[in-house]
Amino acid sequence: MSTLEKYLPSHREQAFLDKVVNGKYDRQIIAGIAKFAREDVPQDMRGFYSREELDQILELKSTLRDLEARMPIKITRHYYEQAQYSRPMQTLVKASPKETYDLDGAADPGKQMTYSPCEGLIHKYELGLLYVASTCSAHCRFCYREELIGRKPITREDGAVTPKGLAQLGEVVEYIREHNRLVAANGGRHPETGREKLREILMSGGDPMVLGNKNIAAWLAGLAEAGIENVRIGTKELAFYPQRFDKAFFAMLDAFHQAYPAISLRMIVHLNHPDEFLRKARDGGYIDNPGGGLEWIADTRAAVNELARREWITMHNQSPIIRDINDNADSLRIMQRELLRNGIENHYFFCGRDIIGHKAFNIPIERAWQILNESQKGLSGIETHARLSITHYKGKTEVAAVTNESVPGIPGGEKGVVIFKLLRSAADAHDRCKVTIVGRNPNAIWFSGYNDRVIFDEAGLYSMYGIKPAFFQAAE
Repeated sequence: MSTLEKYLPSHREQAFLDKVVNGKYDRQIIAGIAKFAREDVPQDMRGFYSREELDQILELKSTLRDLEARMPIKITRHYYEQAQYSRPMQTLVKASPKETYDLDGAADPGKQMTYSPCEGLIHKYELGLLYVASTCSAHCRFCYREELIGRKPITREDGAVTPKGLAQLGEVVEYIREHNRLVAANGGRHPETGREKLREILMSGGDPMVLGNKNIAAWLAGLAEAGIENVRIGTKELAFYPQRFDKAFFAMLDAFHQAYPAISLRMIVHLNHPDEFLRKARDGGYIDNPGGGLEWIADTRAAVNELARREWITMHNQSPIIRDINDNADSLRIMQRELLRNGIENHYFFCGRDIIGHKAFNIPIERAWQILNESQKGLSGIETHARLSITHYKGKTEVAAVTNESVPGIPGGEKGVVIFKLLRSAADAHDRCKVTIVGRNPNAIWFSGYNDRVIFDEAGLYSMYGIKPAFFQAAE
């Protein structure tokens, strides 16, 4: 079913939509390991996977450790051209048997289905998240949405076991209008959930930028008509295929702004490593820009410049810190400096989520904290706005501090402590800014690594599982 069925646009919407033209794009996508195995790829791409790598991957086909069953393999020509000179970029898109050595992980990371009032809409926080696409131009092996991209069945609140579906514009608009009507009738708070007006939506998936301009335009206009004030578009297209940001796309955005001048647009871009957007010299180093900073890949720079010159659009980057991709302080320092210099705010860095197979990608939480803090040495205050976050089932949780010394008099703090702080709390955010303190465990890659060393749990990150703080256990 099309995401646009059962929805009739207003006259203003239709007048805007009539101006929109779809572009033509040739991403030159290679999908599936079989094409590499058959050498059914351009000549220069035939060595992207070695014969040994191909044999190891093919040996796992149709087994419980099938790599493509966990996450489909996909790469664009543009990304390959940069990745052939970059080990981190290769690690990002190349499948590896290590992904399925240990398939521990959550089928529905973040328990999003608990907060899904209609198909494809997640209303966990103050904003709504929409699944508007089920694929991207290429696939990150560590993808947090592997259950959506791979069309995997997940258990819903009613007990049904089915894959996640995409949002339908008509259903989403109806939900927003009814939610906001109830909020307005109840003095600014929803009578049941205590939520305020739904004023912001994140279009996600998959990547919304794989959709045609007309489809994106229909979502933008429909959301604006429903009362949404800020629309985010989450995308990695700046890395995978920056040519997508062409004249037809910007003409659509300008027509949208003309029709709905009060609506702001926030591009939430996903850049993991400076190799994805910076030019490199033959010696492997980055190239100085005579005017300051470093030289960017031309198509990426052009797209960013066009976005930046529209004052009603802001750009924000967020990225997980992933093993063998960007777990390097120097790379993160360069990335934060260059992004802000070119108008992209540093929003979040994430510790890896508990997806299926996460143990192949996640680095220890305390190590991620150390890397990020080391990367921010030498940066200015506004260059260091990014915080380190983990998406707990209760909400986005900041790794606020890791002590290097013991905390005297605190049972469990003999080797130091980690302080978690709830940055974003679900529903009406009643637990926002509450903290949890745990004893250090340098090997912990997920919250469960601290189950036996909880010291204080105001935020309830562990009490929801019946885990009591250590000093209570010691007193029993």
